[in-house]
Amino acid sequence: MNAFLFALLGLVFWGIAPIFGKIGLVEVAPGIALFMRSSIITVILLVWLLASGQAPCLAGVAPRSWLFIGLEGICAALLGHLAYYYALKLGDVSLVSPVIAAFPVITVLLAFLLLGEKYTPGKLVGTLLIILGVFVIKN
Repeated sequence: MNAFLFALLGLVFWGIAPIFGKIGLVEVAPGIALFMRSSIITVILLVWLLASGQAPCLAGVAPRSWLFIGLEGICAALLGHLAYYYALKLGDVSLVSPVIAAFPVITVLLAFLLLGEKYTPGKLVGTLLIILGVFVIKN
């Protein structure tokens, strides 16, 4: 499979996930829901790593990689998803999901400022379209 097919697969799963989340949050606090979600994912990943023989590779991962992957997890999987669950619990999934999905605006800006990536006219137009989309869907 190539990157585009994996991206399409991710799109499908990310499109389905908010529906399950909204239904699951009806009688569950967002913090509890995130704990439940993270626990289930951890068990599944542990079984997968053990079954595929990749678990021993964890020992060879550099401390710098642990740090930055850990920071990514704290930002996305912990803080971002906690905010997302609160938003889902309090709002309409048809509004919350597209607004959360506008995160590339922040990513593109930070990639330009912190990583020195080029900010091309195409990226500028795409960023503006995302911002416009958020405003359109909010009203």
